[in-house]
Amino acid sequence: MAQEKSIDQKVDSLIKLMTLEEKVGQMNQYNGFWDVTGPAPHGGNAEVKYQHLKNGLVGSMLNVVGTEEVRKLQQLVVEETRLGIPLIFGYDVIHGYKTLAPIPLAEAASWDMEAIEKSARTAAEEASAVGLNWTFAPMVDISRDARWGRVMEGAGEDTYLGTCIAKARVKGFQGGDLSQPNTIAACAKHFAGYGFAEAGKDYNTVDVGTATLYNSILPPFKAAVDADVKTVMNGFNTLNGIPVTGNSFLQRDVLKEKWGFEGFVISDWASIMEMIPHGFAKDLKHAAELGAKAGSDMDMESYAYVKHLVENVKEGKVDETLVDDAVRRILKVKFELGLFDDPYKYCNEEREKERLHHKDNHASVLDMAMKSIVLLKNEHNLLPLKKDQQKIAVIGELADDKNSPLGSWRLGSDDNSGVSVIEGLKAYTEDFKYAKGPKIFHEGANFLNEVGVNETDRTGIDEAVELAKESDIVLMVLGEHGFQSGEGRSRTKLDLPGVQLELLQAVHEVNQNIVLILMNGRPLTINWEAENVPAILETWQLGSQAGNAIAKVLFGDYNPSGKLPMTFPRSVGQVPIYYNHFSTGRPNPEANVFWSHYSDEKNEPLFPFGYGLSYTTFEYSNFQIDDSDQNSIKVSATITNTGDSDGEEVVQLYIHDKTASIARPVKELKGFQKISIPSGTSHNVEFNLTDKELGFYNHQYQYVVEPGEFSVMVGTNSQEGLTGTFTKD
Repeated sequence: MAQEKSIDQKVDSLIKLMTLEEKVGQMNQYNGFWDVTGPAPHGGNAEVKYQHLKNGLVGSMLNVVGTEEVRKLQQLVVEETRLGIPLIFGYDVIHGYKTLAPIPLAEAASWDMEAIEKSARTAAEEASAVGLNWTFAPMVDISRDARWGRVMEGAGEDTYLGTCIAKARVKGFQGGDLSQPNTIAACAKHFAGYGFAEAGKDYNTVDVGTATLYNSILPPFKAAVDADVKTVMNGFNTLNGIPVTGNSFLQRDVLKEKWGFEGFVISDWASIMEMIPHGFAKDLKHAAELGAKAGSDMDMESYAYVKHLVENVKEGKVDETLVDDAVRRILKVKFELGLFDDPYKYCNEEREKERLHHKDNHASVLDMAMKSIVLLKNEHNLLPLKKDQQKIAVIGELADDKNSPLGSWRLGSDDNSGVSVIEGLKAYTEDFKYAKGPKIFHEGANFLNEVGVNETDRTGIDEAVELAKESDIVLMVLGEHGFQSGEGRSRTKLDLPGVQLELLQAVHEVNQNIVLILMNGRPLTINWEAENVPAILETWQLGSQAGNAIAKVLFGDYNPSGKLPMTFPRSVGQVPIYYNHFSTGRPNPEANVFWSHYSDEKNEPLFPFGYGLSYTTFEYSNFQIDDSDQNSIKVSATITNTGDSDGEEVVQLYIHDKTASIARPVKELKGFQKISIPSGTSHNVEFNLTDKELGFYNHQYQYVVEPGEFSVMVGTNSQEGLTGTFTKD
């Protein structure tokens, strides 16, 4: 506490020395713009930015990496500006820097908070070693729409799971002491509602009711604030007609006042400027006024504050106390990072050489990757494979791809640095043959452009079919390219891209012993595949150690334990589809058509939220509810491993508030435990339900716990489990 007071005093003292222009400069963030190891830029926007740095008109830089580059820029600001206020260097460290963990949605499938925290810690170790001290992660947006490409960047559809993961990732990035040189400030984004973009189309409108906002969207952000996240990023979307960048209710009333958030808010890339095309601001000067008033503390690449905020203050349009508040927040984070004590603490070249691709980092991401794999189907116990006893065919372009499995949002990594499935298999057996099949994805796929997909050329199918004929088992490696999900990657179709299904069907005609290895960044519609293929592994995009992780699961050296963090739909027409929906007034089948259903598809998903199999089997029994203590209602069950293998099970608890002042979802996850159970043994699991789990937010954003009857389910996924009821007094 004394240290916090000392930082506050230092911040206040520094603000008193600053001119209005210097204050506004701290609110300005620029993208990297020239080779800092070369001569100073002359002419154009680069020279303007350079002069702004020298004059103390820049508070942060993004996309500047490497200890040499960071040191030179920091030196320019610390040694040549009047006050020598250090820069904070930000970067999109989403699932690793050089050594990549699985994409965040895949990590969420592990339901393993310790592993997720460790993954973020590994990312922070590497990122901090190259001079970075701030990441624009975690993304804590809840989304129920797999068409939205950025689902790969979050924790899925469930608020409770997303809340747990938000805490773990913040803690992993920031560590226990932010002043240590191997920590980075985290950033909870995008505040708020971005994951509910209409039609799953990126940057689109969001229009939700207060119950959805308060109970589904905001809790992971509140959890991040409670975990002491240092920054929050707003977003590109409007929320109920107001761009979130200019939304004072969200940023001032809720985030800073109600929640007591003491860090600072960063705009998303040019989102202050984008209030103009939204029709909310008439020009950039007006946008600067609206952003500052609403609580956007730092402007990322809009140039709005640096160009117009001083003028807005002098004209009385923006009170200078709002500027002071923003600057105070920014400076406090810089003090907490220790940048005032040593501006170059993140510029250790020896540490940079040592930490990148360190063996410990690869061990960490391999563990995370194995835990992220979900077994969706395993008829006739086709998996695990028998070592050196089967003739194996491996088919599919993605099997020999070292780039796509890295996934999207991996700006710091090296292309083609992932372990391919082919490479992973070679560690176990040489007794396999490979046929690429048709070329599916065009060359040159990258972060900035659409991925070209082959929809017509079937060259290679015949070769794959011939190989399948002579093989005992076929591993089909199919899915999306790593750059088909992520920002700007919305899709209206969720099936396998290109001619991959045709390839699979042709192989299936000659050999039904198929293991489908899915690589994708979102839930897919795989109805034919699920009906006809006996074994399916959901492997997502697993990062640097993808092939090794997949091979270990295929051959049984790791028993898969992942569970789906998002529902897999049967049809895009079901989307958005999610387990914790509300009941309609006509929920049950009728003899006529007048009930809530589709005429051409089932209501049920293909694979529900929380679903995932194992190489062993688990039996649930001895379900009990003890409501004698109304402050802590105990729910317990016994889980027995009835199979031949040791395994892990994610035991999930769901509740339903049957009657409430605001209708509640048919089911809500309110607890889970991941437990390891040796073959033939049992484990008793107990949950405690308190007011924290039983309440909800009303339309006035008041948390209420109402008396009445609740149903409870403890089970293996959101659709299967043991049920009971209790009454809350």
